[in-house]
Amino acid sequence: MGFIEAIKHNFSNYATFSGRAQRSQFWWWYLFIVIVYAIANVGDSLIGWGVGKTTYEFTMNDQVNVYESPGVGFLFIVAWLVLLLPTLAVMARRLHDTDRSGWWILWGYLLAILCCIGFIILLVFWLQRGTPGDNKYGADPLTANG
Repeated sequence: MGFIEAIKHNFSNYATFSGRAQRSQFWWWYLFIVIVYAIANVGDSLIGWGVGKTTYEFTMNDQVNVYESPGVGFLFIVAWLVLLLPTLAVMARRLHDTDRSGWWILWGYLLAILCCIGFIILLVFWLQRGTPGDNKYGADPLTANG
């Protein structure tokens, strides 16, 4: 599955948490959201639509230094809200392809709050090859697509 095909497929299955997603579909989607978030951040910087900007002052060697945290921009927040549901859905379908429940997303993020191991576990699952043939979540997407 190519870049454009993966984006179209994930938008057409916007909130579909059932079924399976092959690795290429997941990783092309991941690249797409990284690009969208980067464009949104650049747009926010150019327009100056930062939300939660914070200014820090600190003294070093008798010199006052000022650092301004850019915060999160309005365009980024909109992009994140629009892409949240299809991203969670493709994450769950990718886990289904490895014969795991989509609930691993919740456990992974909870473990990530406690320590970084949650993200590592999810990354390993998403990188694994899907189970060949049908599993309890549906048909093999590699054989179903040709």
